[in-house]
This record gives sequence, structure tokens and C-alpha cells, in this order.
Amino acid sequence: DAEMVGTPDPELAATMGFSGFGKKARTFDLEAMFEQTRRTAVERSRKVLEAREREKEDQTEKEFRIPCADSSASASSARGAGSALTGRETVKSSSESEDSSSEELAGPPVQSHTSAKGPAEDSDDEDDEFIGPPLPPGFKDSDDDNDNDDTEDEDNNPVKKIPDSHEITLQHGTKTVSALGLDPSGARLITGGYDYDVKFWDFAGMDASLQAFRSLQPCECHQIKSLQYSSTGDVILVVSGNSQAKVLDRDGFPVMECIKGDQYIVDMTNTKGHTAMLNSGCWHPKIKEEFLTCSNDGTVRTWDVNNEKKHKSVFKPRSLQGKRVIPTTCTYSRDGKLIAAGCQDGSIQIWDRNMSVHTKFHCRQAHASGTDTSCLTFSYDGTVLASRGGDDTLKLWDIRQFKKPLNSADRLPSFFPMTDCCFSPDDKILVTGTSVKKGGGSGKLFFFYRDTFRKLYEIEVTDASVVRCLWHPKLNQIMVGTGNGLAKVYYDPVKSQRGAKLCVVKTKRKERQAETLTQDYIITPHALPMFREPRQRSTRKQLEKDRLDPLKSHKPEPPVAGAGRGGRVGTHGVTLSSYIVKNIALDKTDDSNPREAILRHAKEAEENPYWVAPAYAK
Repeated sequence: DAEMVGTPDPELAATMGFSGFGKKARTFDLEAMFEQTRRTAVERSRKVLEAREREKEDQTEKEFRIPCADSSASASSARGAGSALTGRETVKSSSESEDSSSEELAGPPVQSHTSAKGPAEDSDDEDDEFIGPPLPPGFKDSDDDNDNDDTEDEDNNPVKKIPDSHEITLQHGTKTVSALGLDPSGARLITGGYDYDVKFWDFAGMDASLQAFRSLQPCECHQIKSLQYSSTGDVILVVSGNSQAKVLDRDGFPVMECIKGDQYIVDMTNTKGHTAMLNSGCWHPKIKEEFLTCSNDGTVRTWDVNNEKKHKSVFKPRSLQGKRVIPTTCTYSRDGKLIAAGCQDGSIQIWDRNMSVHTKFHCRQAHASGTDTSCLTFSYDGTVLASRGGDDTLKLWDIRQFKKPLNSADRLPSFFPMTDCCFSPDDKILVTGTSVKKGGGSGKLFFFYRDTFRKLYEIEVTDASVVRCLWHPKLNQIMVGTGNGLAKVYYDPVKSQRGAKLCVVKTKRKERQAETLTQDYIITPHALPMFREPRQRSTRKQLEKDRLDPLKSHKPEPPVAGAGRGGRVGTHGVTLSSYIVKNIALDKTDDSNPREAILRHAKEAEENPYWVAPAYAK
């Protein structure tokens, strides 16, 4: 429709005051706007003292700014409708990605109005961003003024953006925590490990004892490779060591299980599902029903939650000679249009999601051949791809110039096929963990500048490998899974929101041990009055009464060992049979020669006949 409307007349637009002429009205995400307003209010009240001193200057600045903003808005309206269309599309995608990633960003303010585009497009579409009614006067400005000194300070020293002043440790088990997942709102954490368990942690419901509220084994005896909440947070993808991925709901109940393919068919396109062990999987960032898995059968498959009988499409990575090659990790780009896989021959292969035959981008020697590339991640702005190699490197790629990496860091040992890397919420820092052998020091979390790849910071996590790391954009907290069964959460009371802050302030609930020992009260409505028990008013009062009664307070005697004493029967019972059995066991007479044993009594019987001879004498 927008192309049909001609280019609007600039004077007309300026006088009429339309800022979006010939465009569809932009739909506003009210929740995001309220959230923005709320945050501004909090920010303002916190810095109210500084604000008072600056109030006069602010007033004069605002008076100058508002007319400027109006004139720029009217100028932006005098644009071609065609360009407006493309502008709006990019704006839409950017606002979507903003809503999902940085809606409630804690701590360092993220570039909230830079969208998911390259720098070239950015300048072009900056004015188009604000279609619709102008912001309230001073809404944006006051925020800027208050934040200026802080952001300048943090920009000069990005280490201050890393929320690591406090930490909590969640005890998953004793074996490696190989999978971590946080729901989009940051309310629930799931951990999965080599002990086949998946545990659910609810930050709002947990107290300082930090206990998981549910533990289950969704895939029997298969190690958990990957866990991820969908973009809406209502279902969880579980990828384990078998060939069938599972989808669970928020509470851990099964929703669907992918079908197993026929392993006797050679062409993988004709099998309905994977025929070998899975390596990795993830959800589509925009389509909430679609997910992706890759497997040792040499395929990457997309699936629909509503159809467990067959995959949606199959992507087959190939080596330089055209032979089958195993993908060890896979991911979607941030807009969901591209599918990337890291393969065992060291290549990274990227397809268009809709065209599964030929790769769109291809890097043959991204990592050393024969090593497992353990993670691929696209940056939030969607322009670069980070890869964590099994060859102890971390590399950053621009997929448009895929021949050589933008940056590379080495000497980062990794012993796990799921050691991952992630970007900070502001997209300026790249994080990864390192592995250590037993007794070989501490596993660390390394932070690198995205632009220069200079090492910015490191955290010594524990005396075991760091396998998983996850920096949640809304909570601004860093979750780490380790090789000795811990899930650690790093946070900063000021910069972080919710999450671990909710549960550390709650005191542990005391378990009242005594209550568990009280005898159950037996209800007998028709008993005679003399046998009727008085109804218990409360367990506590009853316990206090029982303590006064010497019989009920009497500690049970330990069982008697050996002979009985003090009127108590010994360990061998009181019955005749038990006595005889005991005596038989004690009887040590030697019956090795039975004839001699009988004749021993012959002489005595002759001299003193008692039994046989007298009977026959009569």
C-alpha cells in the first residue's frame, strides 16, 4: 500500500504536522514504554540530589531542545515512501529484537535505539525510528542528563559493567553441568548434567538454602547436551545423548518427542528423523514453534513442535570432497533467516533457512580439522559470528568476508563438546570459559573486548572446568556451569535486577524436626468414652505435654548384644528350638568314627543293664 501513495509534499507535511505521511501507523509496545517510564522514574529518584543542583541548567537546555526536535521530526516526514517502507521494516525488526533482549536491561545502559543493522544503514534510518506521536517533553533528555556522568565513567572502564561483585552457588550434583537455560523473563533457571538430571530453580520461590524445586531425568540414561527455553518461555528443548530431542513444558512434563529415523536408509533426506546421537539444538528466535537439532548422522534438521512425526527440513553439511561431515554445533542467526553449523572437519557452514541444498556462506578452515567446534553465537546486532573451537581458540567472523577471522584468541583449553561463548548485553564484550585437568588449577571465565580482542577481565570460578556460560540481558547476571556439578550465578546488587537478588535475601525456613516424630492422631468417632482420645489442639502443646511424661520421653534402649541382662532377653531367643539350634552349633564332639562312638557304651551296658536286658528277663 505504501508504494501506491506518492512522495508527500514537504511543505504540506511540515504545515500539517504529519510525521509519518503515507506510512502505516507504527504499533507501540505499551509494556515496553511503561517499563521505560518506570526505569526513568527509578533512576531519577535515586539521583534526586544531583538533579536538584542541575535543575536550572536542565530547564534552559530543554527549552532549546524541544523546538529542535520538532523541526527534525517535520524534516523526517519529507521522505520518499519507498525508503520509508524499507526503513519501517528494519525499524520493526530492530524494535522486536530490542523488546526480546533489552527490555528490562539492568546496569549499563544499552544502546537502546540502535537497531539490528549495519553501521551504513544506521545513519540512514535514524530519524525514521520515531514514527508516531513525539515523546513527552524532556522524557529522553532528562534520562540522558542523569545518566551522563555514569555512562562516561563506565565507557572508560568497561570492567565496571561486569556484574561479578557477588555470587551464589547452586549445587546441581557431582558431575559436569553440561547445559544451562534461563527463561526470557529470567525467573527460572534449568540445569542439566552428565548425571542425566535436569533441575529447575525458581529464583522467586527459592530461599537462601538454594534448593531446586524439581529434578527429573527426561531422557533416562543419556547425558544432557543442551537445554533452552523457547522465545516465549513456555516450553523447553532438551537435547541429550540419544537421537530424539524432547520438548517439555515449563514444569517438566513432556510435550513432544522427535521421531527416530530409520538407520538402514542411506540417504538422510528420506529418514524422518535423526538416526544417531544428537550434538546440539536451539529454538528459532522469532517463530516460537520451530527448533533446530544437529546429530552424528551428519545432518542438521529443523522441526515443528506440533509435528513430531517428521522433520521440517534437512541440511547436509559436506566436506571439500563432497563427503558427509558431522556437525557438532548449530544455531540460528538473530533474525532466524540463517542457519549455521560448526563441523568436525573444522568448517563453519551457513545456509539460508529456506534453501537447504547449497550453503550461502562457507568457511573451510575456521578451526583445526578433527576438533569439535563447541559453540557458534551471533552477536545481538547480527553482523558478526563468534565460534569456540575444540582447538583451544575463540574466533570472531564477519560472515560477509568469511575467509579470515576478524579477531582470534588462543590458549583457551576446552575439553568439552559444549564449552560455549556469549556476548554481553551491550554487545561489546565476548565471554568464554576454560577447562582444566583435575588438580591443574582453576577453571576461569575470560572476558574479551569485541573490537580488539584484548583480554579485559577474568574470573576464577572453581577448581574444575568452566563449561557453560550465559549472560542474561534482562537480569544482567552471569550464569556459569562447571565440571564439578556447580551452577554459579554472578550478580551485582546495583547493576543486576531480580534473579539471584530475590533468593539471597530470604532466610532459610527452619525445619521443625519434632513435628515429624509426633504420633498420628487416630480418629475413632464411635469409640466408648473411656477409650476416646482427647482431640489434639496443637502439635506443639502436645509435644510439651509428652516431654513431661517420663514414659513417652524415655529413649528407646539399644538392642542387647550377647547374653540377656537386666531382665531383657539375649540375642538368641527364648524358644526351645532356638536353644537347641544354638547348642547344636556349640556341640564340638568328634564323630569321625561312628562304630567306635557306639561301642564306647557297650561295656557299661553289659555291667549295668538298664534298658534292654531287664525287659527281656521277665
